[in-house]
Amino acid sequence: MAMRVSIMESHGGSKRPSPSRVRVSVRLRPYMEKDEDKTCVRGLDSQSLEIVNWRNQLETMQYQFDAFYGDKATQREIYTGSVYAILPHLLVGQNASVFAYGPTGAGKTHTMLGNPNQPGIIPRAVRDLLQMTRGTNGQPEEENWSYAITMSYVEIYQEKVMDLLEPKNKDLPIREDKDHNILIPGVTQKTINTFSDFDEHFIPASQNRTVACTKLNDRSSRSHAVLLIKVQKNQQVSPFRQLTGKLYLIDLAGSEDNRRTGNQGIRLKESGAINSSLFTLSKVVDALNQGLPRIPYRDSKLTRLLQDSLGGSAHSVMIANIAPEQKYYFDTLTALNFAAKSKQIINKPFSQETTQAPVLPTLKRHRDDVESSAPSRHLKKNRKDSTEESPNTSKDCTDSKNLQLASLDPAVVERLLKLDKILTEKAKMENPLLNTPKRERMALMKKWEESQMEIERLKEKQKELEEKALAAESRVEKSGGSPFELSDSSVNESAFRAPLRNRTTSTAKAKKVLRVLPLQGLNQNAKEEGIPVVEKKTRKAHAGRENEPSWEINVRGDLLQKGREKILNLLNNGSVKELKSLQKIGDKKAKLIVGWREVNGPYTSVEDLAAMEGMTAKQVASFIKANILSIAAS
Repeated sequence: MAMRVSIMESHGGSKRPSPSRVRVSVRLRPYMEKDEDKTCVRGLDSQSLEIVNWRNQLETMQYQFDAFYGDKATQREIYTGSVYAILPHLLVGQNASVFAYGPTGAGKTHTMLGNPNQPGIIPRAVRDLLQMTRGTNGQPEEENWSYAITMSYVEIYQEKVMDLLEPKNKDLPIREDKDHNILIPGVTQKTINTFSDFDEHFIPASQNRTVACTKLNDRSSRSHAVLLIKVQKNQQVSPFRQLTGKLYLIDLAGSEDNRRTGNQGIRLKESGAINSSLFTLSKVVDALNQGLPRIPYRDSKLTRLLQDSLGGSAHSVMIANIAPEQKYYFDTLTALNFAAKSKQIINKPFSQETTQAPVLPTLKRHRDDVESSAPSRHLKKNRKDSTEESPNTSKDCTDSKNLQLASLDPAVVERLLKLDKILTEKAKMENPLLNTPKRERMALMKKWEESQMEIERLKEKQKELEEKALAAESRVEKSGGSPFELSDSSVNESAFRAPLRNRTTSTAKAKKVLRVLPLQGLNQNAKEEGIPVVEKKTRKAHAGRENEPSWEINVRGDLLQKGREKILNLLNNGSVKELKSLQKIGDKKAKLIVGWREVNGPYTSVEDLAAMEGMTAKQVASFIKANILSIAAS
């Protein structure tokens, strides 16, 4: 059982988060030009420098930072003076971040990586972190504590997060958990116990980073590289605390002026993505300094990943790299202005702590008892008449559980009681009837039984009415009269209409629109006048069914012939508008009829419509029947 606690205020001996300003250091790269010796930057002391106006050498602008390192400064001086002090924060569960900023060719990658003779910030920080967590004999320096260190290495290339430890993992997402911690789901994590383990993973991964040659740099970084070192500190005795700290070591790609770098094609696209992300980074810094309600972290993958480092929960150090040459004047001025704004940002670091209680055998048995007894306890309470339990056995079990609870830590007991409450509520949700009082439950059961009886009674009544209706139909057949002329008082109108509706269902499904006169007026005279008559005929029996009567339409023979002649005449002489007056003929079919007539000559019979495209024999038969009935009825 585990309980996660984000320590953000005074709780359990933890300190309230104290504000921590972003520390900014500036490093001046050695002069590299051979043909000219003009410089635009001069150091004043260990914290100040000035930049000379390129138009007027007598005008200068001065800047002051937390540290300034001249062109003679070594890698060790920069590391010990600006970075080493933030490493102990990782051992108390806090985050830290170091990132190098500056124009392309200013020495950012050299500051972060270095070379075998002059290691940079990354190898020095990892080495010292391993020494802090391991004693001289390989054991942790603090008693009853153990450490676990893992590493992840990614690059942000053209707004896509790439896994450098596992190159097949491309375009990884960046997420934020419920405690507002930034994480990368699916990123590869490697455990490192020694510095050789780090070298084994880091060197091949560094070769996977995207670099290219430009006019200003033979190996220009085309992406932002982020090394994440995660330190997990576990307490081996009660209360089994777990502290998690993260160290972000970030080598940013430099801003580029494509007129000087000569970028074209894919290099130009890479340069655009780099400059866009750095511009968003500048907007984030401005928004933080102005106290705006919305900080545009989500506008780029870089600022999303730096959300903890700028205005977040990390101890942050920025190392601004600048070049002294006169031609880098505007790049240097931009970098110094950005560094000056960044040092005003305030972060609020706090410890991430997790309390992990081990599951002992006794505790495990008690937890299983609670899980299994939560639903059954309600069953016993609500069904006392169907479940019998020995009082002595119940008392012994209760006493045993009380003894187990008494021997546990009060905090553990409190969590067990919360678990029991959760299981109780779950049982109520799964069995809502068990949570109902017995009197109400019995009333519901009685009401359900009465409903079932009522349904059975209605079914019997329906069956009886159907039998009466069938009997009435048989009498109609014998007498030859109309069903509405019956005088039997035992058959009412509703009893007869029910089966009649069932027999006209097939006609409704066929979508045939008929005008049927009242049956009382149908006689021999009506038949002679040619009015369509509804007559009842017997349908052949099917498997498992008796002979059933069906209703068909009969029309006098001369009227049928007359109707067909009228339709044929209209097909041969009618216009499109007149053809549309026929049943089942729309605008499209009317035009087809006229076109077929013009090509093939007049129709010899109505059935010739089947030869026309778009009309089948079945549709022609339906068309003839619908129009003859309409003509005869009129």
